Amino acid sequence: MVELIKQGVYLINGNEIRTDATGLPTPDEARENTITYGILRSHDVDGSKGKKMRIRFDAMMSHDITYVGIIQTARASGLEKFPLPYAMTNCHLGCQEVRRYLRAR
Repeated sequence: MVELIKQGVYLINGNEIRTDATGLPTPDEARENTITYGILRSHDVDGSKGKKMRIRFDAMMSHDITYVGIIQTARASGLEKFPLPYAMTNCHLGCQEVRRYLRAR
């Protein structure tokens, strides 16, 4: 069942939902302790510790389903060469392998 929650909540240990933030970090502190925040902050060229970042990436990666759309869009806009390294993963087949492995167990 899906439940609509209209305010911010904390997910504790992957299964407990808490709306009371007593004893928990503030939303800003919690955000700054995520893997995503660390990755984005490491690519921030501004270096200031605010909510806004100026991101510069040194490479680009996408999964196989997105690849065709990216190439088509790039070609349609006149791009002949990517200005940074571009790698493609094969996660679609990888997901199939994981499913096959789990079924076999």
